Amino acid sequence: MAHKPSLPQRLAARGIHYGWVVAAATFLTMMVGASAVGAPGVLMLPLQAEFGWSLADISAAFALRLMLFGAVGPFAAALLARFGTKHVSLVALAMISVGVVGSFFMSSLLELFVLWGLIVGFGTGLTAMVLGATVATRWFAARRGLIMGLLSASVATGQLVFLPAFAALTQALGWRMALGLLLAMLALATVIVLTLMRDDPADIGLRPYGATGDAPTPSAAPTASLGATLMVPIHVLRQNLNSGTFWILFGTFFVCGASTTGLIQTHMIAICADFGIQPVAAAGVLAVIGGANFIGTIISGWLTDRFDSRWLLFWYYGLRGLSLIYLPFTEFGMYQILLFAVFYGLDWLATVPPTVRLANDRFGRDATIIFGWVFFGHQLGAAMAAWGAGIARGFYASYLPSFYAAGFICIIAAVSVFYIRRRTLPT
Repeated sequence: MAHKPSLPQRLAARGIHYGWVVAAATFLTMMVGASAVGAPGVLMLPLQAEFGWSLADISAAFALRLMLFGAVGPFAAALLARFGTKHVSLVALAMISVGVVGSFFMSSLLELFVLWGLIVGFGTGLTAMVLGATVATRWFAARRGLIMGLLSASVATGQLVFLPAFAALTQALGWRMALGLLLAMLALATVIVLTLMRDDPADIGLRPYGATGDAPTPSAAPTASLGATLMVPIHVLRQNLNSGTFWILFGTFFVCGASTTGLIQTHMIAICADFGIQPVAAAGVLAVIGGANFIGTIISGWLTDRFDSRWLLFWYYGLRGLSLIYLPFTEFGMYQILLFAVFYGLDWLATVPPTVRLANDRFGRDATIIFGWVFFGHQLGAAMAAWGAGIARGFYASYLPSFYAAGFICIIAAVSVFYIRRRTLPT
């Protein structure tokens, strides 16, 4: 009886590298994780209305989620290296599911902190940008910038497709029904990962896309203990604490998180409510930002393969800062908000591909773990902005001071990237 060719073999016969399938499965996993990260933007006002919790308290719980989303990153890189993308992705999806299911039964602020701050925060951290960077580095020798742009765009796709649906379901049937949609997405992603995800091209007899050289050999079974594996990110961090390049990347990504996820993604619906814009329409604004970001991030990936990443980051941070400073000077009409959404959205996560490229160029084999620490900076900024904007709203009865602050630090980040030293390591 003839042996039936495997899916990678059938695709190879048609000239399709299996790395594209792995990238597609990763895209879906990251998109669902991003939807879980973005969902609290829809939940804030309904939770306040049902339980009577203050926006500052709710923001603090969601800020913990954002911080863990990043803090897990460096360790996720080590876990991905030891256990593979498939197993880590499945654990992540399971954890997010546990947190979402528990939300149906929560009744106290402490439970919100545990479910969304700790469990969902840890689970989404395993599906964050480090997963995308690992797949892009492991499966693609060519077009890495483009692949990183595509995988980064999964965040935008989650917003574009699902946040308006979450808002509509919340308004029509309650926030629990919106979380039911998120659970269905988690189930679909789990099936796709089980079926299609592979850990390494060598495991199925392939080289990375675009690579040349000797025939690959399957990766060896890990020999280090779990404890030793988890200590690797600490050792890498210690070795690079004196690196100015590391701290500039960390600081600029801190600004990136503060000016995107922390301020806009978490608070945009509440910001719009201050100006009489209904939640569904406000979620539509986030969807426009997501759609513009989908385009902008892919273009950024293409540009990253061709131009100096420092100049790209200068323009991205500078233009983002100007857009954030612009909005408070408007009357917050729908036309003005949509203009802001398109201009700002093109730049939302465009910073990711050049930041990953700089990490790869400057830190060699430690690049993925270094990017994990840099991404922690992103989420630390996001957490501080999510919490701080909630406090500022309570103190000033306005979110607008937060826009000025975010715009100002973006301008600082734009200038600082030119202090990154020139490349000394080969790609």
